[in-house]
Amino acid sequence: MVEISRKSYLKLFNYSLLFLVGGVFSLSTTLVSCKAPNTPEQTANASNSSNSTKTKVLHMGYMTAGDLLKIKGLLEKRLIPLGMKVEWSKFAAGPQLLEAMNVGSVDFGFVGETPPIFAQASGVPFVYVASSKPGTGEGTAVVVDKDSPIKTIADLKGKGLAFQRATAQQYFVLKVLQEAGLKLSDIKHINLTPLETRAAFERKSVDAAVIGDPHLALFQKTARIRIIRDGKGITTQGGYWLGSRSFVKDNPDVVKVILEEVNNIGKWAEANPRQVAELISPEAKIDVPTLELVSKRRLYTLRPLSEEVLSGQQKIADLFYEQKFITKKINVKEATLSSEQYATLTPSEVKP
Repeated sequence: MVEISRKSYLKLFNYSLLFLVGGVFSLSTTLVSCKAPNTPEQTANASNSSNSTKTKVLHMGYMTAGDLLKIKGLLEKRLIPLGMKVEWSKFAAGPQLLEAMNVGSVDFGFVGETPPIFAQASGVPFVYVASSKPGTGEGTAVVVDKDSPIKTIADLKGKGLAFQRATAQQYFVLKVLQEAGLKLSDIKHINLTPLETRAAFERKSVDAAVIGDPHLALFQKTARIRIIRDGKGITTQGGYWLGSRSFVKDNPDVVKVILEEVNNIGKWAEANPRQVAELISPEAKIDVPTLELVSKRRLYTLRPLSEEVLSGQQKIADLFYEQKFITKKINVKEATLSSEQYATLTPSEVKP
């Protein structure tokens, strides 16, 4: 497993962040299949499609909280008939995963709604493959110490707020500040990764922080924080499954297998949050009750990349351009596939 350090990421991705003006951790971590072993029919179908598979190693990216598919090794089993193996890389958040995709070390992964916008503006050759449904919004929040004098978002004016830029947290912060009549320039942004944010908050070296699950759930368990605004009621896109353009073009059958696994675990996970927590707990090193809360605040199943979904993503991209977070106006659809390509790789259960 390859683990990309923050130092390496900043070196690689610095050019694309020069134009940012400050500030879902991806709001969603990658969780995929935990279904029963393949049926003979599935194995036969995979074998029959092997001639269209050009890649022999699938490089999958995942987030720090753990990945069910990696833990169970089920994707490896599914891809045996195609003569493929899987290598996994762990990332702190979406921007790091996308930069790894940019340099060719990751083929496929899951990120929140914001990283793809910055990546597209920077020329990363990825494509949107599928979308996940947004969760309840309660898994991300602006928090302060329980004894802090800060009571509302408006009280953050002139204060330091820690969150990682170019992630879904940036969109969340922008929306909650707008709600309170503030702009990003009204606060002091401290750009930290989720783990660094958590450490800074614990040291009380920041006035406030944007904390996402599983860290938020852990803090809530200790009752050391006060939430002044979570994401409930804030319109969000959910997350996206992305692939490098070359990988998706050359391996539509593999992409379809991945999406089938993702959607199968989505149905299972939404019905079995306790079992999800039990499977992730050993790798995430977080107790089961906390992870069960995290799982209950998420939705895992896929939805197709409809005009409505892409239009919502375009609105966020346009907002970021207006706010000068990106210097290049982008067309989200330029990072999509043709309708014929989507018809080939999208599982029947996910198609509109």
